[in-house]
Amino acid sequence: MALRAALAALALATATGAEAEQSFSGDYTVSFLGLTIARSTFSTRLDGPDFRVNGSVNAAGLAVLFDDTSGTVSTTGRFARRMPQADDFRVDYTEGGKSRMILIGFRNGTVTRTLNVPPLKKRGSDWVPIEKAHLVGVTDPLSAVLVAADSPDRVCHRTVRIYDGEMRADLTLTPHSSGTISVPGYEGPTVVCRLHFTPVAGYRKGRRALEFLKNRAQMHISFAQIGTTGVYAPVHATIGTQIGTLTVSARGFGVAN
Repeated sequence: MALRAALAALALATATGAEAEQSFSGDYTVSFLGLTIARSTFSTRLDGPDFRVNGSVNAAGLAVLFDDTSGTVSTTGRFARRMPQADDFRVDYTEGGKSRMILIGFRNGTVTRTLNVPPLKKRGSDWVPIEKAHLVGVTDPLSAVLVAADSPDRVCHRTVRIYDGEMRADLTLTPHSSGTISVPGYEGPTVVCRLHFTPVAGYRKGRRALEFLKNRAQMHISFAQIGTTGVYAPVHATIGTQIGTLTVSARGFGVAN
């Protein structure tokens, strides 16, 4: 659960004014009902329109008593027309003592392969199947939260089509407010977007948790610019669930060079 929660909360013409390769790192805490359940660290390298992100997520706090999930995640790709376009996405994690892996390959926004180890279980008649057309013009959950924008007021005007190896969903960002944040490595303005989640395929019809996220959940995500690159990354997010609020908060956020 810890890994999935972190990715879900974190699940962004060519972008950026970056003239040279830049790197930044972010450290995050994932909490639920005020209790820390996971910690994660991500490093991102930007080289013109190209990006590479590597991260790790581990259960923390009281959650380790119930959930021993830990794992790594990575993605590579580029920005095209200000939207993230992934090449390769990979997740390796251990949950309940069992190792799992998800690997997705993309080409020009179209999924070329998906590998789940172990294979996904056979689904019933209430499952919404993924069709070929669903896998065109999509990116992975990690790339989806990297946003390229010419100015802060353009950060929240977008819908990102994501695919995580099983589910296809749309994430729509709309303007909400602005703010500031002060954490090690960064002190400055943030852009706050309202987030709307729409499942498209690869899910069970009538699942109450998804229906709540789609129709009733209050979700917001705050972005800060990475240096002067024109690329924005998350520094805070809140996701309402049926039993409480999941919060992702940056403990550190800074440019490495």
